[in-house]
Amino acid sequence: MSKENPEKWLIALTVIMGTIMSALDTSIVNVALPYMRGYLGASIEEIAWVATGYILSSVIVMPIVAMLSARFGRKRVYGASILLFTVSSMLCGMSWSLSSLVVFRIIQGIGGGALIPVSQAILRESFPPEEQGLAMGVYGFGVVLGPAIGPTLGGWLTDNYSWPWIFYINVPIGIINIVLVQRYLYDPPYLKREKGKIDFSGLFFLIAGLGALQLMLEKGEQKDWFASDYIVYLLVIAAAGIFLFVIRELTAKKPAVDLRVLKDLNFTSGTVLGGLLGIGLYGSLFLLPLFLQQLLGYPAFDSGLILMPRSLAMALAMPLGGRFYNRLGPRVLIGFGLVLTAFSFQQLARMSLDVGFWDIFIPQFLQGIGFGFIFVALSTAALSTIKKEEMTAATGLYNVIRQVFGSIGIAITATELTRNETVYRKLFLHDLSFLNPVMDHRVSALASAFIQKGADPVTAHEEALRFLDGQLARQTGMLAYDHVFALVSYIFIISLPLIFFLREKGRSHAGEILVE
Repeated sequence: MSKENPEKWLIALTVIMGTIMSALDTSIVNVALPYMRGYLGASIEEIAWVATGYILSSVIVMPIVAMLSARFGRKRVYGASILLFTVSSMLCGMSWSLSSLVVFRIIQGIGGGALIPVSQAILRESFPPEEQGLAMGVYGFGVVLGPAIGPTLGGWLTDNYSWPWIFYINVPIGIINIVLVQRYLYDPPYLKREKGKIDFSGLFFLIAGLGALQLMLEKGEQKDWFASDYIVYLLVIAAAGIFLFVIRELTAKKPAVDLRVLKDLNFTSGTVLGGLLGIGLYGSLFLLPLFLQQLLGYPAFDSGLILMPRSLAMALAMPLGGRFYNRLGPRVLIGFGLVLTAFSFQQLARMSLDVGFWDIFIPQFLQGIGFGFIFVALSTAALSTIKKEEMTAATGLYNVIRQVFGSIGIAITATELTRNETVYRKLFLHDLSFLNPVMDHRVSALASAFIQKGADPVTAHEEALRFLDGQLARQTGMLAYDHVFALVSYIFIISLPLIFFLREKGRSHAGEILVE
């Protein structure tokens, strides 16, 4: 057993700051996009690149952090990533055009994308084996809390100051983090510097494949998916790029991304389960703000506040999950979390337009507990059988798959929401015919009400039809949201068998003390 690292909590503080900043910036910009659009004179499609550019670059850099760490040293990679993230955050706030903002966001994504997997690897190595659950609780707190509080914080900063402050807020935190990195982070003794030839072919296929896939998922709903030649071309490029990338990395002597860690069934099962968790987590983070703002009419900041119970429950559950891990093992914790989360989404799937505060609060609180237990136990169990020399490569793969599956989750939920709104509208319109006496009576009553307010008969009739169309849109929208919430719950239910592929008590190889 490794001896205790006396500075483990200072190391944890150092890396969790970077993790939170990186995770936060995936969602904090969303509520500010309309303000950016007006300031920069951009279209909806153009301003979307502010969010897409960050996600694209961060996803691409995640798998190659092991190669970068082996070549330059992990402390240098982490420190350079923080510096790049901090400087680009300031430049994002100072942007003078849409093009400059998108370029700086891409650079910010490169810095932010490296922080999460490196943070996870460092935490695994800084805590002894018996505290691995606690370490992953700390890590999960940053990864999950960032996207959860992003819309609330972004809305508050935008409303009370202006949109550049969603970027400026990173600068003082980044400066403090750089100082902490220089003081407390060290390269582990097993990390050997490699100065050989870089696998440029593998990097090219990775960028082409993952970049095209992420872009397809981001733009698919907007372009009507495979009815668009643009999306079909992206699919072909993504499939070819990923296929050639896998072939190249499995045959190269020194691959850019070590895919051989996937031979570990425990790690692969945990990674797939983490991907499914990403579908549910990111899909729900996408759905709930839309539901609250579009159907219930909440302002952006208020809708963010209403989502806080889940974040608070996660903050409560993650330390508990870390403590229970050694007693109960991953299967019990993950199984409990999956069942609880599925149940909470079933509760959301039964909502109506008359939904009250507690109807939203309780399911979210249950989700937070479920997500917290799942995330801590899964992160600990999936990496428990990975050798310390392969830890950075494994955390890179684990996080990029979770991120890509999260994008798939957003794409699925957005598509299903739109499709079901159309389906339910057609079903209702079949009954809303003027041959139906109930419909005719309803229109006449509404028209009479508008006439009493001073409208002429023609205008009153048009207003009555417009009012009924609005009511129809809200009702069909509610049914569509219920349908998609139920679909998300099924994802967690079908994930249950995967927990039996996880080792109940795997020996951790990551408990070594970092020494200079």
